[in-house]
Amino acid sequence: MMNKLAKSITLAVSLLVMTNAQAGVSEVTWSNPDKYRDVDVGEGHRAKFKARVFAEFEQHFAKLASQLPEGQTLKIVVKDVDLAGDVNHGGMHRIRVVKELFYPRLKFSYQLLDGNQQLLSSDEINLTDMNFMLGARLKYHNDQLSYEKRMLDDWFADTFNQ
Repeated sequence: MMNKLAKSITLAVSLLVMTNAQAGVSEVTWSNPDKYRDVDVGEGHRAKFKARVFAEFEQHFAKLASQLPEGQTLKIVVKDVDLAGDVNHGGMHRIRVVKELFYPRLKFSYQLLDGNQQLLSSDEINLTDMNFMLGARLKYHNDQLSYEKRMLDDWFADTFNQ
């Protein structure tokens, strides 16, 4: 029984590795992150929160890039982040309050390179989603960066026809 389980796990891991080996990749650079508009945790350790947020964005860009053809590289230079919501000073506690007024914004540039590092496309991007609270898209319902990830998904689909 254990041998079957081990074989199944090995097969699953092999398939994941093969899938990633055949997909595009991403490289994310954070330009002047101390000057970003809003990457504030409210209560808690700001540096740890920022590191978690950046890691989640990097993972999401990698997930998006994995949809690109093999050998392509999506290079991202993030220039500003403004998370959905705003950190409010409510008495003794600082908490992030999400309202329509505080919509998510991302500013970045990208370059799409082929396997020979030749430029396929590039652009400066200013993403905003003023209607981020409308609609019933629940793809990232329990995710810390749900609004930002949906916004990036839409940009990626529109830009790369995915």
